[in-house]
Amino acid sequence: MSPKPISARLWDALTSLKLAIACLLLLMVLVVACTLAQTRMGTLGAVNAFIRSPIVWGHFPGTSYSIPVFPGGGLVGLILAINLIAAQVKRLQLSFRKVGLWVVHAGLILLFAGEFVTGFFQVEMQLPIEEGQTVDHVESPRDVELAISDTTDPAHDDVYGIPESLLQSGKPLAIAGTPLSLRVAKFWRNADLRMPAPGEAAQATAGVGRTVTVSELPPASDDDHLDVRAALVEPIAGGHSYGTWLVSSGLGAPQSFVHEGRTYALSMRPRREYLPYSLTLKKFSHDIYPGTDIPKNFSSLVHLSNPGRGEQRDVLIFMNQPLRYAGKAFYQASFGKGDTLSILQVVENPGWLLPYISCVLIGGGLVIHFVLALGRSLRRRRLGVEA
Repeated sequence: MSPKPISARLWDALTSLKLAIACLLLLMVLVVACTLAQTRMGTLGAVNAFIRSPIVWGHFPGTSYSIPVFPGGGLVGLILAINLIAAQVKRLQLSFRKVGLWVVHAGLILLFAGEFVTGFFQVEMQLPIEEGQTVDHVESPRDVELAISDTTDPAHDDVYGIPESLLQSGKPLAIAGTPLSLRVAKFWRNADLRMPAPGEAAQATAGVGRTVTVSELPPASDDDHLDVRAALVEPIAGGHSYGTWLVSSGLGAPQSFVHEGRTYALSMRPRREYLPYSLTLKKFSHDIYPGTDIPKNFSSLVHLSNPGRGEQRDVLIFMNQPLRYAGKAFYQASFGKGDTLSILQVVENPGWLLPYISCVLIGGGLVIHFVLALGRSLRRRRLGVEA
């Protein structure tokens, strides 16, 4: 008996039940490891490192070296999805009797596809808004940008944002629409800002940074703390340098300089995404159970204005009842400032419907398979009685 060709053996391995079981065991190990790692990496960091990455990397303490130590959830999930598709094509018959199993497998494959879409394309932002305030942008809770604002006109500011990735490059940056260019002397992912010790010189030569020294810190590892970004930047216009300024998300004081009669302000702020519509917070409600301090409900009554569509309406956003509009979902997330500030979590996920569809397919497929099997069993019993 001649041995099977390599292609046939690869096909058998790809469609084997053992491969599916091995992938499920690996996913269980990854879930446990991810849960344990959340104490030092935070939820988002652990999920990205173990579940949504193709490889789990091990890092040598005190160095920048890392080695692959385990397959990540992205790779294992991809292999399991391919195994399910291949096994379905190989084993399941194209017959009415197997239609339920085909639907179940399709639901499982769609469930994995939904996780891949979420992992690669979901974007989470925030919208902090106070009562009576109108906001036309959302902010990133973790990414920052350097904002250069032309504040000469008291009625309107022209704002130019430089993303964090360009600040890290260290290259000279020309600010489009202005005579300014920017030289980034240094960028800190996470910085400690403090008053200089006696005899210690500050790195900045202009602005509030002349009274501050900066030292590098390791990136924040838990969800309750955010990195304090900082950068030393030198604005240049018309061949003239306006000094070295320290900009940081840890500095609240405004900093500005004047060039040819125009005033420019520098600030490090959360990265913004501007919307073609605006939201106005009319009222925020924080309800508690009578006689206790236990929260009962949080809700934000907002007015949605979209001149481009001629749309004006009020929307109530409360727990488990988001506003879904123009591809974004606005969830009630938090509050502050004596119940006058509402913080909405804004999620853009093109695959948000896929888990719901997959669950319907899996449940419907199981029902179909059960009904068909029950029908065959009843027919056999009836024929046996007649015989």
